[in-house]
Amino acid sequence: MATLQAVAKSVPLFPYLQWNDRLANLANQYQENQPIPHIFLRDFLEPQIAHTIAEEFPDPQSEAWTHYQHQNENKLGLTKRERFPQELGLVVDELNSPDFVQWLSDLTGIPGLLPDPMLEGGGLHQSGRGGFLNVHTDFSNHHYHKNWCRRVNLILYLNEGWQQEWGGAIELWDDGMKQCVAKYPPLLNQALIFNTDHRSYHGFPEPLQCPEGVSRKSLALYYYTIESSEKMTVRSTNYRARP
Repeated sequence: MATLQAVAKSVPLFPYLQWNDRLANLANQYQENQPIPHIFLRDFLEPQIAHTIAEEFPDPQSEAWTHYQHQNENKLGLTKRERFPQELGLVVDELNSPDFVQWLSDLTGIPGLLPDPMLEGGGLHQSGRGGFLNVHTDFSNHHYHKNWCRRVNLILYLNEGWQQEWGGAIELWDDGMKQCVAKYPPLLNQALIFNTDHRSYHGFPEPLQCPEGVSRKSLALYYYTIESSEKMTVRSTNYRARP
């Protein structure tokens, strides 16, 4: 397959023209969707770019991965941008660029968003058979920039040929943890963007049933605003049991 540098000569890393034509309508949908402001976008990147970065996604056997295994999650994470394959790194850089962050502000209605080049808590994630992530709300502040308030999550799924019976759909729950209100499959080149705060309960709590050797792969980026200390309410990740 052609490298992303070659593809990018004719295809942008993010198709702004495609999405800008629909941005006003998407922004309205974003605010109206329940249980929290969010939107699920299919064909987020140009297909050839999505296929390229999915193919080069690092093998779970690589020593670069951090293992998160406890009662609330079973997954692998990789936050070090310098360890990313070349094409994946270029896409991450674009999604952290001023142009994309402005597009994201226009979509979400949140001015002054900031990217996180450190990818704190984000970056690449994958889970194999039996993997899960219990329903939770996210930590509220960047661990190294205490006045950065976390506002928006972007999760891009990179799973070609994923089967519904394997599970792995991300669930959005109401703030009372009474029911799952929205549920989206982790299919290739589909992205979920959502506000993250004390009400934003989400996860994929059922253990994955994919075959051995198959994993649920995603790229996660988080965006922040700078807030004064008087407005800050510091929260850790808050896992909740389902009814």
